[in-house]
Amino acid sequence: MIRRLGAATAVVAALALAACSSAPSPAGSSMPSVVDSSAPVTITVWHGQTEDAAKAMETLAAEFTTTHPNITVKVEPGAPTTDELKQKIAAGFVADNYPDMAYAYGSWAGVLAQSGKVLDLTEWVKEPAVGWDGLPAASRATATVNGKVFAIPAIVGNLAVIYNKDLFDAAGIAYPNPDWSWNDFRATALKLTNSDKKIFGTAYSVSGNEDTTWHLWPLLWQNGGEILSADQKSAAFNSDAGVKSLEFLRAMAIDDRSMYLDQTGEKYGALFLDGRIGMQISGPWNLYDLQQRKAHYGVVQLPGTNGDHQTISGTDIWALFDHGDANRARATFDFATWLTQPEQDARWNIALGNLPLRESEKGTAAFAQFIKDYPGGDVFVDNLANAKQPRPTVAGYDEMSQQVGTAISEVLQGKGTAKEALDRAAAASADALAS
Repeated sequence: MIRRLGAATAVVAALALAACSSAPSPAGSSMPSVVDSSAPVTITVWHGQTEDAAKAMETLAAEFTTTHPNITVKVEPGAPTTDELKQKIAAGFVADNYPDMAYAYGSWAGVLAQSGKVLDLTEWVKEPAVGWDGLPAASRATATVNGKVFAIPAIVGNLAVIYNKDLFDAAGIAYPNPDWSWNDFRATALKLTNSDKKIFGTAYSVSGNEDTTWHLWPLLWQNGGEILSADQKSAAFNSDAGVKSLEFLRAMAIDDRSMYLDQTGEKYGALFLDGRIGMQISGPWNLYDLQQRKAHYGVVQLPGTNGDHQTISGTDIWALFDHGDANRARATFDFATWLTQPEQDARWNIALGNLPLRESEKGTAAFAQFIKDYPGGDVFVDNLANAKQPRPTVAGYDEMSQQVGTAISEVLQGKGTAKEALDRAAAASADALAS
């Protein structure tokens, strides 16, 4: 979901780590209780990043080795894109050829954590040098499954509304106020829509994947609903709140015809840049393209329900995997936590067009430059406070997401009612969630 961009330079300071420390208990193996931090170690990192981001990672890995000469970090494109990386990791598990660390979407958390191949980092992240509590709460929750930490947040994001100021000006519509409601959003989308010019007020992906599903969750939460039951064992999204939320979207798509329905999920961003869509609900990963096109745009938090502007966190993670070697495990953890410290994050996230991982980075020169280079970035940073709930990290989430995505896609295209579709999705998800 998150696009990686170009690199910049900054001063890098090594993260000071103890020479010897206790090892965590990784899933599936028994490891020594003491780590020899001077032992030669080689670790492999897989990613699915763009060329510029890959080069930035390689540079950082080389710099880490200069301060940790016993550790060699091999950075490899595990797959052409992050979307394809999940299958590559799964195949690696079967062939016993998987990396020490891999970039992953947060929606994969439950599946990865249940693989029996991940490290339990719960005790290590308590070390003061890690700065675990300085990471956003929703991101920490995404990296934690059943009370055990198995990953380190890599990138944080959230959903807000990016709007085309030129289309607003042409239609004589005032720019959105941060206190706006979903009724305001709907009315604005209708005013922006011009069928003769093939301009839509907004857009929605009906590809049926996670991009379809996670756009529904903020509406669900704002209406008082939950994704899962309290014990996380059954669906709760087909409640009255869920039906109301999906029915609202259906009305925009079918009754108002103000919503462009993207069959692939790959077109609406480009159409926004071309001036064909007035508002897109998306994240900071679009800022680079907007700046490249010199787009006249604005960013505002999601519309609210009774003053609740809750959004959803778009956390991606660095998943850390177990190879039954305590020294290798600690070296991987050291690299992951070093990479996510402010000095390195200035080069891996801020300079590459993504939000800073930590609140403490807001006062840095790198962040000031980010706001200058990417207008609206400050709105996304402030909007992190509205990301109050993480997506569930249960193993069945992935299967459930597909079922919900199918339900949403059907309803927005006029096939069945919101209640029927969500009930079917809940029933189809039951076995995956219960296991």
